[in-house]
Amino acid sequence: MVRTRYLYGVALVAAVGGFIFGYDLSIIAGASLFLKEEFALSPFWLGFAVSSAVIGCILGPLVGGGLTDRWGRKKALVFCAVLFGISAIGTALPRTMTEFYIFRIVGGIGVGLASIISPMYIAEVAPARMRGRLVLVNQVAIVVGSLSSIIVSYYLSLIGSWRWMFASEMVPIVILLVGLAFVPESPRWFAQVNRKKEAREVLTRIGGSAYAAAELEVIARSLKEKLGSFRDLVKPGMRTALLIALTLAVLQQLSGTSPLLFHTPLIFQRAGFENISDAILQSIIVNVWNLTWTCIGLWAVDRYGRRPLLMAGTTAMAVGFLLMGIFFYYDLAGIFLLLTMFLVVGGYVISLAPLAWLIMSEIFPTHLRAKAMQVAALGLWVSAYLGAQVLPPMMSYFKEDLGTEAYAFWIFMAVCIFAVLFGWKMVPETKGRSLEEIGRSWTRNLK
Repeated sequence: MVRTRYLYGVALVAAVGGFIFGYDLSIIAGASLFLKEEFALSPFWLGFAVSSAVIGCILGPLVGGGLTDRWGRKKALVFCAVLFGISAIGTALPRTMTEFYIFRIVGGIGVGLASIISPMYIAEVAPARMRGRLVLVNQVAIVVGSLSSIIVSYYLSLIGSWRWMFASEMVPIVILLVGLAFVPESPRWFAQVNRKKEAREVLTRIGGSAYAAAELEVIARSLKEKLGSFRDLVKPGMRTALLIALTLAVLQQLSGTSPLLFHTPLIFQRAGFENISDAILQSIIVNVWNLTWTCIGLWAVDRYGRRPLLMAGTTAMAVGFLLMGIFFYYDLAGIFLLLTMFLVVGGYVISLAPLAWLIMSEIFPTHLRAKAMQVAALGLWVSAYLGAQVLPPMMSYFKEDLGTEAYAFWIFMAVCIFAVLFGWKMVPETKGRSLEEIGRSWTRNLK
């Protein structure tokens, strides 16, 4: 019998990497307004203060696949924690914005690595019937990290202390390092490097000897192929899986909600909440809503499946961005903006936010999973950089040249409509299927 509590414990430890992911990327939302004033940042450099970490996120996946295949998932997470620690100290004590940018990039490398490793590790440990919920524990942790960072930012903003915002990240970093001492390595990685005894021990701990024997047999069949190369990802069948993963990764970042969450305090300042602390307080409300719907997604993903949530959530986002543009166009911001943010964020966190990572971690065979996630995550973080960097200048451009920021939100609406159609036509349902079954499905019809 599967040890549910043990599995949730393992997932929670791995998800601390997701918590730091959310905390690290979101702490800048509260600090950016102080950085803007203290260093007199232009819209471009304000955007770069936010997106500099995402440059590191782009670099992370470039080495992530190699590290996870060579060291294992657990040791790679330890390396992430070290990078997070260097970044937390460095961004708390910069003398110039150049130093700040450098240490934000270092932290971003850790985020980029953790974004691959945490969901992949959880997916490889989890039984098929629990995989969706357990991988989404990582998404809940990301959201809790974001919410925690905004709450910390709010209280520290009352005393004007942006440096302590970054230093506070050391608390979850220490928790991650301690927790990793008590969790096992991925059994699928053990099997991949021919350490079958250790793989059996981990699987036995998860579900007993009968479960371990059955899982090992399935894993062994899937590993008859040698460790895959990047070239294997573009072979017939697999290139469809890669296209799906890459498209979902890009849509997660360019559908509008991710850059919106990066710049939530800025959006609320534009909407009339001019005091920094007031703008951050509105962000807390949005992040509580974010967490609520993430938990709903956690409950729903293994009940209703991936595709229904993906299509329902992206439809809600499209409607939300339509309304948000209308409210900005007619200067009906304030409470109206908060309500439309609820619709957009709620739709995002039950669809593209968690499902891009979940589906990316599910659809590839074991011998290609790390490399495939490396490619998909690279596409995701390049898109995240573009979204975070472009939003402030884009809003300024539309405001100055066309008189309203509404057009920016209508562009995002169009992207969301495409996401609905893509989910309907291309994305497979993976609910309840083993990783090995999903991996074989791409080439089954080619033989």
